[in-house]
Amino acid sequence: MNFREKKRRNVTINITSLIDVVLLLLIFFMLTTTFSEQPGMKLELPEAKSFGTQRFSQLEVSIGADGTLVLNGNKIATEDLKQAITDLVPQIEEKTIILRADKAVQHGVVVMVMDVARSAGIEKVVIAAKPR
Repeated sequence: MNFREKKRRNVTINITSLIDVVLLLLIFFMLTTTFSEQPGMKLELPEAKSFGTQRFSQLEVSIGADGTLVLNGNKIATEDLKQAITDLVPQIEEKTIILRADKAVQHGVVVMVMDVARSAGIEKVVIAAKPR
């Protein structure tokens, strides 16, 4: 009888190539992911066929469905909007403002914000929309 002990082989898994593949996938997903900019409130933007994705300004006004105003992420009263925009105009290169208005907002509120922006020194008003 053969009572010799069989040598057990050490089983190792080489995970170097697995780590390479995981890192490559991570880099791929990081580079191809798109991030959507959302204002401080939930807006349902109107749709448009001609849609540009270029960001024009550091100045953004968002108008919620209930008429609340948000200037660059900070909630602001309607009466204070003109003074706040006037204070920010010298700090921006292009005298442009992005207007994000919920599609349920009344037209008069949008026109009022555009008028306040123009009187505060803004030269161009860009209205944000989502692609169709």
